[in-house]
Amino acid sequence: MFELRKDRKYSLIIPTSMGLRLTPVCNQPFHCSDTFKMQATSAESNVASVASYLGHPVKVLTAFVKGSPVSRFIKDNLRSRGMDYEGPEFDQGGPWGYRHQINMADSGWGSRGPRVHNDRAGEVGRLLDVNDFDMDRIFKKEGAQIVHLSGLIAALSPQTGKFCLDIASAAKANGSLISFDLNHRASFWKGREKELSEIFSEIASKADILVGNEEDFQLCFGIEGPKEGGEGLEGKTDSFKEMIGRVKKTYPNAGIFATTLREVVSANLHKWGAIVTADNDWHIIKPREIGVLDRIGGGDGFVGGLLYGVLEGWDIEKCTQFGWASGALVTTLLTDYAQPADEAQIWSVWEGNARVKR
Repeated sequence: MFELRKDRKYSLIIPTSMGLRLTPVCNQPFHCSDTFKMQATSAESNVASVASYLGHPVKVLTAFVKGSPVSRFIKDNLRSRGMDYEGPEFDQGGPWGYRHQINMADSGWGSRGPRVHNDRAGEVGRLLDVNDFDMDRIFKKEGAQIVHLSGLIAALSPQTGKFCLDIASAAKANGSLISFDLNHRASFWKGREKELSEIFSEIASKADILVGNEEDFQLCFGIEGPKEGGEGLEGKTDSFKEMIGRVKKTYPNAGIFATTLREVVSANLHKWGAIVTADNDWHIIKPREIGVLDRIGGGDGFVGGLLYGVLEGWDIEKCTQFGWASGALVTTLLTDYAQPADEAQIWSVWEGNARVKR
């Protein structure tokens, strides 16, 4: 499927803006809770966790607030996940200066849907700039088999949009594959539609692996989405394939295109599927019921599992199955990233085997 460089130090490099996630205990709403679980988080590090927990070397490129206990907490967490990290440390600039983003997440329960509030005021990750990194060392001497980029970082600020473009160019020039998950967020795009559409298009033109849901492709690229018709997601599969076909025509340099399918029955029961194509080989997983403790991070888990399969040199069918199962695994965890004990644990999710292992 792809020729991966074997002389690279890292399997995966991810640019990201790390922050905190606060989640009420016992699946309670945020506004009426007084006890919370705190974790270090970002969509991109969520993706990389599948590979790092399964033994692949991963590096995080990010930014920190100098002397901040939150920065220390994040660094310790990344180390616990087996990830290397580097990035500039910016002075806080006083009490009203820089900090790491805070994600306040009500996971929902039963008929009460999840609610997420993002507080990104003063986010230090908005300062990410390639001039703060030794690009020759990172991409020429050390190198990565895959560099994973996210639309969340590309849209954080005009500076981070350029940062992602520069990273993609440097990685591509040094033999890395580029993975790009569009991750459209309406609040990031408000008033910047033309600017961000151009940036996203340029990154996508360099991408080898392109991931997004139907809204991502429509809102980022203006590509016609799936048509109405058919009952449930399964009945719309052909329409989703047609949409991906339009994306392939627009960005023919990519080798893999992927989208997840999700139908919410309740906060704790979803129907979860996926469509992935490589060259002219399509693999479709019809939506299957999965139990959900916390849905946040499931899509990142899918991308992480898919990329792990690419790193392992698997065929597209096996990559898709592992991605599906990695995403399903994440929804059973309190963290928003996968922490698989081994490959077998993820494959047992795919097989639907929840029997006890002794």
